[in-house]
Amino acid sequence: MSSIISIRNLSKTYQSGFQALKSVDLEIRKGEILALLGPNGAGKTTLISIVCGIVNPSQGTVTADGHDIVRDYRAARAKIGLVPQELSTDAFETVWATVKFSRGLFGKAPDPAYLEKVLRDLSLWDKKDSKIMTLSGGMKRRVLIAKALSHEPTILFLDEPTAGVDVELRRDMWEMVRKLREKGVTIILTTHYIEEAEEMADRIGVIDKGELVLVEDKQVLMRKLGKKQLTLALQEPLHRIPDELSPLALELGDEGRTLVYTFDSQTDQTGIAALLRQLGELGIDFKDLHSSESSLEEIFVGLVHAGGREARA
Repeated sequence: MSSIISIRNLSKTYQSGFQALKSVDLEIRKGEILALLGPNGAGKTTLISIVCGIVNPSQGTVTADGHDIVRDYRAARAKIGLVPQELSTDAFETVWATVKFSRGLFGKAPDPAYLEKVLRDLSLWDKKDSKIMTLSGGMKRRVLIAKALSHEPTILFLDEPTAGVDVELRRDMWEMVRKLREKGVTIILTTHYIEEAEEMADRIGVIDKGELVLVEDKQVLMRKLGKKQLTLALQEPLHRIPDELSPLALELGDEGRTLVYTFDSQTDQTGIAALLRQLGELGIDFKDLHSSESSLEEIFVGLVHAGGREARA
């Protein structure tokens, strides 16, 4: 699949000396949904701001749909829509006026039919004549998305798009993003909601301390770094794990009432059969067992705390 955004050796150091980005290389595929995860201050918003022409890079190059963001910034910016974190809109304007004005900023000819469709898709059509100051926070965020889509971009950046909105509205917005992707729009989102990335993204990028720790297909990432656990509810509590079982990745839980075995589900031999056989030989009986696997949140937390060592191994 061809790249629509190419980021090479991108760095940003502010006048204070703080290095927000460190030699970031990233190829974003045409038509994908890429989720950028990272703690506060990791560099996510700086990366987006550089690509969108808001912040100047200290080093490196970025092309958007074949256009260099510095040398050919007008053409590059015309390909990009941005939904920022902050609810920054002209509060005294109507929804229709602000979306129409945003389209005009990019030199696009008036197209009332297109703007009507955008507002209808975002459940904003009945609010078109309302002043933005009268809208709820969730509706204001929808207006920001409408503004970002007003000039028909092929690339859409969503910086914390569902921050501060309720669960129902969040799921409505997820559905809207999927429909945009079906129309060929490439979507890059930053989020603190791990479930958002797990639900929507094709690929996951993890940024920490200005470095791109990894970029991986979501399912591959979860298979590669996810762990499975087998939890056995014991008939009688154990005070300690027997020496015969010490080579295995076992932990006692619930005051010795459960035995938890961590294993790699991708290997041919998980070790479960051998574990159960050894338990029988040692006279350790269990009354129930169930398996579980790591969530994306657990993988993310592990990556950040370990500085990405697992990803590079």
